[in-house]
Amino acid sequence: MIALRKTAPAFGLELVSLDPMQAPLPGQVLIDVAAAGICGSDLHAYEWTPGYEFMTASLPVTVGHEFSGVVRSVGDAVKDFAAGDRVVCWPTMNCGSCPACLAGEPQNCSRRRIIGLHCDGGFADTVIVPARNCRHVPDDLDLAIAALTEPLAVAVNAVDVADVQAGSRVVVLGPGPIGLGIAWAAAHRGAHVLIAGFGDERRLSLARDMGIHHTTDLMDETLERAVSHAFGQPADRVIEATGIARSVSDGLAVLRPGGIFVVAGIHSQPLSLDLTRFVREKKQLRGAHDTTERALGEAIRLLAQNSQALSSLITHRLPLSEGIEAFELARSRQAVKVLLLPEGNGVNIQGETA
Repeated sequence: MIALRKTAPAFGLELVSLDPMQAPLPGQVLIDVAAAGICGSDLHAYEWTPGYEFMTASLPVTVGHEFSGVVRSVGDAVKDFAAGDRVVCWPTMNCGSCPACLAGEPQNCSRRRIIGLHCDGGFADTVIVPARNCRHVPDDLDLAIAALTEPLAVAVNAVDVADVQAGSRVVVLGPGPIGLGIAWAAAHRGAHVLIAGFGDERRLSLARDMGIHHTTDLMDETLERAVSHAFGQPADRVIEATGIARSVSDGLAVLRPGGIFVVAGIHSQPLSLDLTRFVREKKQLRGAHDTTERALGEAIRLLAQNSQALSSLITHRLPLSEGIEAFELARSRQAVKVLLLPEGNGVNIQGETA
C-alpha cells in the first residue's frame, strides 16, 4: 500500500510504499480509507512549524486524521463494529485513567495522543485505529462528505465554547475550513454572523454561497467598520480561527463588554494584551481545541441533514498518489478543503467495495 508519511523533523512529507497491514489487535479495527482531508495541523506538520516538535519521537509516522472509510476487519473483543461498516474517526486517543478521563472529558486527557500525529493516520490505503475512536456513518451519507466530520466537530465545539445562542452577534475571524464551519454552525443556530478574511475573496465568496450574508476582507476595510455595518453595535461573540496573534487584539476591540472571545486557531507567535482594559470591560477569553463527544455526534447529524450545503467546503479531490501536490495546493490558499482519495483498496466514496 502507499502512505504519506512524515519521516524526518524537517519540511516536507514522503509518499512511500509499505507492506500491507496485518490483522488488527484486540480492540482495534482495520479500515479501508475512502477519503481523507488535509487539515491545518497537517500543514503545520508538513511545514514543520514551531510547536510540532512533539512529533519527533513518533517519526516516521503516516499523517492524516480527518478520514472516513469502511471496516475491513476487527480485532478480538470488538462488539460495536463489523466488516462492511461505514465509519469516521475521532482522532484523540485518551488514556482512560487520568482525572479528566474519569470525569468523562476525554478531550482533556493529560496523556492524550492524536492519530495522524503521534501514530499512523489516514493518508494511506488502510489504517488501524482503536475501535472506541470510531463512529458509525449513516448509510445515505457520501463518505467524501463524511470525511468532514472531524473538522466540523471542531467547529461545532468552538461554537459551543462561545455559548452562541439564537440572535447572538458573532464575528468569525478566518475563512479557512474551520472558520467556515464555525460561521455555518453559528448561523445554523440562528446567530447573526460576520466572517472576516485577509485577502481571502475566494473563500469569502464560498461563505456567501453557504448562506453567510455578512463577509468582509480586512485588506479593504477595518474590522470595526465591518462590524458596525453588519450589526450596528459591538459583537456578542468573536471566534478566531486565523492563527494570527494580531487578530485576537483586533477581535477583542469589537467585542462588547462582558462578551466572549474564543481562540480556536493554532498560533506560533505570542499575544500582547492590554489586560487593564480587558479586565475593566469584563470580557472573557476562552480556548477551543479538539472536540467533544456531543459535538462529534452533532457534526455527523449536521452532515447527514445538510450534505449539499456543507459539501461545498470540499473544493479539491486528488488521488493519494498526488499527495505532495495536494499539500502544496492546500498551502496556496486557493483551496478550502482538499481531499485525498486512496485508489488501492477497492473502496469508493459511496462506500462500495470492488
